[in-house]
Amino acid sequence: MGHPPALLPTEVRGAEQALAALAVQARAELAALAYPERAWVQPARADGAHVHDVLIVGGGQSGLTACAMLQAQGVANVAVLDRARAGSEGVWESFARMPELRTPKQLNGMELGLPALGVQRWYATRFGAAAWQGMDRIPRTLWMDYLRWYRATLALPVENEVEVLDLRPAPQPGLLAVDTRSHGHTRTRLARLVVLATGSDGAGAWRVPAFIAAPLPAGRCHHSSDAIDFSALRGQRVGVLGHGASAFDNAVAVLEAGAQSVDLCFRRDRLPRINPHRHIETAGLMTHYARLGDATRWQVARHFRDVDQPPPRGSVRRALALPGLRLRAACGWQQVHWSGQDIAIDTPQGELRFDHVICATGQAFDLAARPELQTLAPRVARWHQRYAPPPAQASETLGAHPYLGEHYEFLPQQAADDWVTRVFAFNSASYVSHGPHSTSISGHKHALPRLVRGLTQRLFLDQEGTLLEGLQRYAEVELELPDDFEAAHSAPTEHAAPLRDPA
Repeated sequence: MGHPPALLPTEVRGAEQALAALAVQARAELAALAYPERAWVQPARADGAHVHDVLIVGGGQSGLTACAMLQAQGVANVAVLDRARAGSEGVWESFARMPELRTPKQLNGMELGLPALGVQRWYATRFGAAAWQGMDRIPRTLWMDYLRWYRATLALPVENEVEVLDLRPAPQPGLLAVDTRSHGHTRTRLARLVVLATGSDGAGAWRVPAFIAAPLPAGRCHHSSDAIDFSALRGQRVGVLGHGASAFDNAVAVLEAGAQSVDLCFRRDRLPRINPHRHIETAGLMTHYARLGDATRWQVARHFRDVDQPPPRGSVRRALALPGLRLRAACGWQQVHWSGQDIAIDTPQGELRFDHVICATGQAFDLAARPELQTLAPRVARWHQRYAPPPAQASETLGAHPYLGEHYEFLPQQAADDWVTRVFAFNSASYVSHGPHSTSISGHKHALPRLVRGLTQRLFLDQEGTLLEGLQRYAEVELELPDDFEAAHSAPTEHAAPLRDPA
């Protein structure tokens, strides 16, 4: 879904050429900072098969930046696998339907410390400095354009339309086997380390609650993440369950497609007004969150689950400006029936009837629902195994989250499964261990360096056993001198005359 034309700025004259020049400048600045520039990770051997030093699953904003940072740290043997088609970085052209990002435009983290690589310089180059100054949030489709430019500028090694089926220990010690499928063909790749940059659904699946889906015929119910033909809802009564960003964005899409009405229902007595995410967006907290005690991290996770965040201002304003919208607070859905003609829903406000329903109910946390985690999920440590909260603060869902290490690595339940520490969860699985949004755009500046530090540390320590041997074999001549230099400049061989006796 694109933008309403009025929300898109006008390109300055010569924008295409200016962006090409900016890409050249960004590459030059990156090269100027590349000291030392030589690769340092020793190649792994596995009976002739190629071994990736790091394999990144997910080619969205997190995967792209992690790859760029690794390359800047001298780790060149990296590959990024993404199941989307080429040119599609993440969710921005699929089920993300908001007109603009909810992240404040000033927050950054992808630019590697180089303004020429950042979204502000890119935006101002394309649309002018005044357009950047006058903008509140970055338009969604323009963020997608920036990601494409970023990927092309750095020539990042992304392979599209590749699905990861499973990851497991390889027969060779210290390696992981990653089963993949692309265009109907399966293969197994080898890697020393794997990063799961799989986004907000990386720890589960988007699901319609069973009590809603079960009684309804196919086609009458969708999740907000589905590919929905909104034109088919023209003239219909639509119920939307949820109060977050996707609830309002889907309500707008339905009404703009010509639906008769939309009832946006949610359980809370009122929409949240305060966004607790803004409070924790400090350099100190986002950089060092993983060092907090277990009790503190647990209570923060509970607070965010209890308080929640408000829907974006822009989405709410767009929805309220459209005729046919009804907001129904304190109106959770209790039971759903199919009459044969329409949908009847029991609520605290009485029965509601719809032709179609959309559930903006987020994702169900379930590591086992992810194909790539089927072997790993039963072996990783969970929070309920490492921390026992007071009974009043207990949460089965939070307790099922993986208990991650300081650098986002999984930790094993049993010592025999130490291979899981070679897999790093830079996705929603890190919610309790690393904070509610460390892997989102606003956390990149502080969280991604911690991830990359953990990856390079593991690669370095893996080759500790060869360090001394390599140092002793090192024989690159730095000081060039003539062959007879020592002979020509050595001390005289004759003995000095003895001192006379002063007597």
